Amino acid sequence: MNIILGSTSPFRKALLERLAIDFSCDSPDIDETPLQNEEVEDMVVRLAIKKASAIADRHPNSLIIGSDQSAVLNGRKLSKPGNFENAFKQLSEASAQKVTFQTGLCLLNTQTGNIQSTCVPYTVVFKELTPSMIENYLHKEEPYNCAGSFKSEGLGIALFERFEGSDPNALIGLPLIQLVNFMENEGVSIL
Repeated sequence: MNIILGSTSPFRKALLERLAIDFSCDSPDIDETPLQNEEVEDMVVRLAIKKASAIADRHPNSLIIGSDQSAVLNGRKLSKPGNFENAFKQLSEASAQKVTFQTGLCLLNTQTGNIQSTCVPYTVVFKELTPSMIENYLHKEEPYNCAGSFKSEGLGIALFERFEGSDPNALIGLPLIQLVNFMENEGVSIL
């Protein structure tokens, strides 16, 4: 059975490569607009399923992995900052706060139509950040395409006090522990 990652994210691809399995990538083209009054946890699961389903017709007899992620600070969804000013504002607001990343995961078996899905939370607790710390970090790493304005797998680690959660891979965008469980449920053994 083929394994397809329904994503063009280099971060998700690198995470999946850790499992030492053969897979290919395909880009789902979907509308990611949140539904009215939709909770973040529900949205990321819905979008993960939608991403996997969008490419299902192109991949018969496959297991398709869909994933979507949003960061939440004080009940507000964080977006990708896009530039220095927005990133500076996001990190200033995150100083001494908790940011929870909600990662939706879906495994779609196109042979049986079976869909497994879940939301895996992972929380980052920020240090008290000074304006100069934020500015130095942003100039060095330029994380403008990352929700929350940091790269935990890079220099962003210096911004944190601690992590809270069951799977650190969820922070980067693909909860591997749950994915392995889903794959085993479909008869695919990683080991």
